[in-house]
Amino acid sequence: MQNNDVPVKIKNIPIRHINTVQNKPDFSKSFNIRSVTDLLAGKDMVQELHRHDFFYILALKKGSGNHEIDFSSYKVSDHSIFLMRPGQVHQLKLKVGSTGYLMEFNTDFFYPHDKLSKQLLRKVSNENLYKLDSNEFKKLLTLLTSVSQENTNQKERYQEIIKANLSIFFIELVRNCQNHKSPANSVNLYTHERLEEFLELLEIHISNHKQASQYAELLNLSTFQLNAITRATLGKTCSELINEYIILESKRYLLATSNQITQIAYHLGYEDVSYFIRFFKKHTGYSPEAFRNNFK
Repeated sequence: MQNNDVPVKIKNIPIRHINTVQNKPDFSKSFNIRSVTDLLAGKDMVQELHRHDFFYILALKKGSGNHEIDFSSYKVSDHSIFLMRPGQVHQLKLKVGSTGYLMEFNTDFFYPHDKLSKQLLRKVSNENLYKLDSNEFKKLLTLLTSVSQENTNQKERYQEIIKANLSIFFIELVRNCQNHKSPANSVNLYTHERLEEFLELLEIHISNHKQASQYAELLNLSTFQLNAITRATLGKTCSELINEYIILESKRYLLATSNQITQIAYHLGYEDVSYFIRFFKKHTGYSPEAFRNNFK
C-alpha cells in the first residue's frame, strides 16, 4: 500500500475532454460527432501521447496512418473502427484523405441507469480495433450518418434516436466480433460479466490491491473461482492480469509524464521503490528509466 507519510506530487497524463460547442444545449457537453474530413481540414493529424475522460470511436471508411493504443501499434486502414475506453492512452497519426466519423461521449451519456446498456458498452469496448469488410462497414456507416444528422438537426427527442442508433451500432460490432471467433472460444454471459466486473475493480483499486484474493473478496468469489473466470475468458490467471495492469499503468506514466520513478512507484502503491524497479524490469526487460529513454 502507498505510504501516506510521503507526499506524492504526481503530474497526471494529459487528459482531453469533449470539445463542447458554444451556445449549444447540455447534450453537447456529453456527446459529439464530427466528420473526419472536417477534422483534418486538409492536413495530416499528428497527436502526442494523451488520454481521454470519455469513450472515443473513430470509424474510418478510408484511412491511412498509425494508431497506438496502450502501447500496441495498429495500422490505420479502410473499413476500420477504433474504440477506446476512458483512461486508455493513445497517439494517432492520421493521413489527409481519410474519411469517416469521430464520435465522443461521456461515461454517463449512454447508460446512466441502464444495466444492459452498461454491459453492452463494456463488452464492445473490450476490443480496441474492429476490422470489417466493405458491406459490414457500410451498414455501420449508415447508422453513424443518421447519428450525425440527428445531432445537427436536433429535432424533437433527437437524443433518444441517437442513443437507439448507438445501441444498434454496438450490437452489430459485438456480433461481428463473435462471428470471427470459433465456437470453442465462446464463454457464457455470466463469466463475461464477472470478468468485466473484475477489470473495472482493477482500474479502481490497483494502487491498494495487488493480490488475487483481494479482488475475489470484492466480487464475493473464491480465488479459485476468479482464476477459473480469467482463464476461461483471457487464458490468464488473475495474478497475471494484475501484473499486466500495473505494468501498463507504469508505462503510461513513464511515457506521458515527466514524473520521477519514485513518484510513479508511490502513486502505484509501492513504498519500496527498488522493489518496483525490479518488478518492472522482470516483466519488461527494462528498468523504468531505460524504458522511458528508449521509447519516449
